[in-house]
Amino acid sequence: MPLDSKKKFAVLGRLSLVVTTLIWGTSFVVLKNTLALVPTLYIMAIRFSGAAALLALVFVRELRKTDRRYIINGIVLGILLFLGYTVQTYGLYYTTPSKNAFLTASYCVLVPFVIWAFYKKRPDRYHLISAAICLAGVGFVSLKGGWTVEFGDILTLCCGVFYAVHIVLTAKYVQGRSVPLLTMIQFATAGILAWAFALLTGPLPALGAGNIVWSLAYLSVMCTGLCFLCQTFGQKHTPAAAAAIILSLESVFGSAFSVLFGQETLTGRLYAGFALIFAAVLISETKLSFLKKKPAAAPAGTISE
Repeated sequence: MPLDSKKKFAVLGRLSLVVTTLIWGTSFVVLKNTLALVPTLYIMAIRFSGAAALLALVFVRELRKTDRRYIINGIVLGILLFLGYTVQTYGLYYTTPSKNAFLTASYCVLVPFVIWAFYKKRPDRYHLISAAICLAGVGFVSLKGGWTVEFGDILTLCCGVFYAVHIVLTAKYVQGRSVPLLTMIQFATAGILAWAFALLTGPLPALGAGNIVWSLAYLSVMCTGLCFLCQTFGQKHTPAAAAAIILSLESVFGSAFSVLFGQETLTGRLYAGFALIFAAVLISETKLSFLKKKPAAAPAGTISE
């Protein structure tokens, strides 16, 4: 790929990740209202299977590329996606929402170490520093109460591990492959697993209310189909450690929309958290190159040795 094209896709990849976090930020308000009427596993089943069906219709020609590698990789990503969402949700039953959100974002710290464990590629100091600052920022945004270790906290930390591994493997599997096809296979896998466990735990709830239908459609099309398509594309052109930091912006947008819809008040703590997360993104993306002095240009007519 030519250098200019590579830079263009690098920018587009990062923009795709930011768009993903922006839309995910809106999902908290929608999901909170939907959970009151539809069980969690059924929401997951509808989201993932609906998104898979939509992508299959839009990108039907991509299905011809399906091979053994696509199926295996898609199933692995789908299982990780299902486990991450499930453990995160059940962790919420045993801990507070703020701690659940904070511990879920631990993947921004874990990704560089997962890369180190999988590929023996040690993260540079900028990724480690930005990960630590990012986690502190998410803490300011998410944590509101006291800090005690509970069973739900342990479950949520496991969710962070699943998401971290999912991010790292997505970056690996998507190289040279079709983004829509890989995405729809992982959605189909997560959807099948969610339907299986949902039907085992209870009957399908009534979905007649208009607001519920629209909420589920928004979660399926925008927050799942479009977002994971953007995430997969973004990760194709962004290093995994940097992608994890950018994806942590979800907590910023989630809090911003909570403030916008009157569910949370903008405070100094939120401002501090936003500032830390943006600082982490800045450090991860620039490696503070703007602080380094450029060598002075040689005077005209000078001949360098």
